[in-house]
Amino acid sequence: MRLNDMGPADGSKRVHKRRGRGVGSGLGKTGGRGVKGQRARAGGYHKVGFEGGQMPLQRRLPKIGFVSRSRDLRAEVRVHELARFDGQTVDLEALKKAQLVPQKAEKVHVIASGKLDKAVTVKGIHVTPGARKIIEAAGGKVEG
Repeated sequence: MRLNDMGPADGSKRVHKRRGRGVGSGLGKTGGRGVKGQRARAGGYHKVGFEGGQMPLQRRLPKIGFVSRSRDLRAEVRVHELARFDGQTVDLEALKKAQLVPQKAEKVHVIASGKLDKAVTVKGIHVTPGARKIIEAAGGKVEG
């Protein structure tokens, strides 16, 4: 075998269609472009989604919804969920360890919801005024 005898494997290279080379080729005259119109011409182009001047679908439909990009950075914890930390200090790391807030969370709010029977110390977390009353009534305290 010599280099000049070698070639690509059978079926690995398709023979390209030679368009516009006579009626007998099967791709003569219009060359597979149909008859007349913008798409039949050289350089015939229109925008993606263009509907011939009709108002395109993406503009006919109403705009709905909004997703805040910072939603994963904030979280809420209800007061009754703090009962898990009996007599302990509750901070952001403790809440992440207990899987009460997502790992990505940067800010946490403690909101007044439910009851609290155990004293806990909340440190470095924003506490709503109602939640503060519930925590202090249970013998706990809120630090900065």
